[in-house]
Amino acid sequence: MDKIVTKEQLVSAATQHGEPASLVERRAAAFDHFITSRMPHMARFNFSDWPLFAPNPALAFAPSQQAIDLPDVKPTSIRLVQFGQTTVSVRLPQQWADSGVILMGLFDALKQYPDMVADKLMTIVKPTENKLTAYHLAYLNSGVFLYVPKGVELDQPVEVDLIQDSTAPDREFNAHLLIIAEENSSVSVLQHTTTRGNYANRASLMVEIDAQAGSHVAFSSLDELGDQTLTYFKRRANIGRNAKVEWAVGLMNGADTVGDMDSELIGEGGEGDSKLIAVTTGNQRVGINNRVTHHGQHTTGNINQRGVLLGKSHLVFNGIGEIIHGAHDANAEQQNRVLMMSPDCRGDANPILLIDENDVIAGHAASVGPVNPVQMNYLMSRGIPKPVAEHMVIRGFLSSVIAAIPADRVRQELIAILERKLTDGNL
Repeated sequence: MDKIVTKEQLVSAATQHGEPASLVERRAAAFDHFITSRMPHMARFNFSDWPLFAPNPALAFAPSQQAIDLPDVKPTSIRLVQFGQTTVSVRLPQQWADSGVILMGLFDALKQYPDMVADKLMTIVKPTENKLTAYHLAYLNSGVFLYVPKGVELDQPVEVDLIQDSTAPDREFNAHLLIIAEENSSVSVLQHTTTRGNYANRASLMVEIDAQAGSHVAFSSLDELGDQTLTYFKRRANIGRNAKVEWAVGLMNGADTVGDMDSELIGEGGEGDSKLIAVTTGNQRVGINNRVTHHGQHTTGNINQRGVLLGKSHLVFNGIGEIIHGAHDANAEQQNRVLMMSPDCRGDANPILLIDENDVIAGHAASVGPVNPVQMNYLMSRGIPKPVAEHMVIRGFLSSVIAAIPADRVRQELIAILERKLTDGNL
């Protein structure tokens, strides 16, 4: 696998991959910006020295050689599975294909629908924002495209399985999910990210959602990347007039992770609802910015984050509600709560309100602390062993977010992942 150290090498690799000239040009511009730009900043969380990109990265598109056991699915299921840079399986029932729904690998979509995809790809998240966004576009090597036409309402979730290939070293996983929901459409997306293999690698994961007027996008993600996968993620939605985007994320990665979730309420009457659960173990470090920005009038933004810390881990929640001048009658609410299960861990819950308008409603709540001893004594006095009691307390602490996830299957998978994470963390 050749290392890419010059812009000319990057352009050559992308051209040989058969990419549209417009994307090749944007990769080259992102390469230049990567060289000159700075790392992003996160309040109360320093990750500037993390090796989030390879010193001499490669841009390669070799298909994965290992076999993947595909789960049994119903004939009506909508599902795409990718392993590394290989799209292993796509299932899109004919009725939805006939209605204009598109579900395919990102690079296949760039070849079949170059104008549609290129016009949106990394325009919601811009490569010029910082060093990590520039790196993502310059070395983008995997991804999924989902398009839901105007007025189409999918009555079942679109399932996207992204499996990182860490069966060998030097396999960067720079994956991108682009979702376009046209006017008055409706779609629920379930993304599950996992790792195959134990080699140390990096992951740069992005999601862009274009939720146009009157649309509804429910995006759930179960993140379970491996113990050797250093991860950066960025997820952003542009939310149009009277549109709604619901985020429900279970962040259960095994290694250090930093990322952003953004809801941009651009149109009047837009709504963004962001729910996130994180569990950290060992010496893990996790930092998250969860932001809702109100641009339009009569918009509603909610943030609800809950974290559980074990071992010597460190978790930072920054909840950011921003109301731009002119966003009359905006409503920004947030909760950031952290439960510390070990005296050696460190947690921060930071509510941040940035308000430049008078006619608004805004509020926040934050808490950081250990398990309530009264709760533990109550459970243990009734014969419940301490480990079981601790699990019950944690489940109760997270229940308000878990219960708010709309899909029962997603809730059950999240609970199963949570139990594995707690067991691996020796709780």
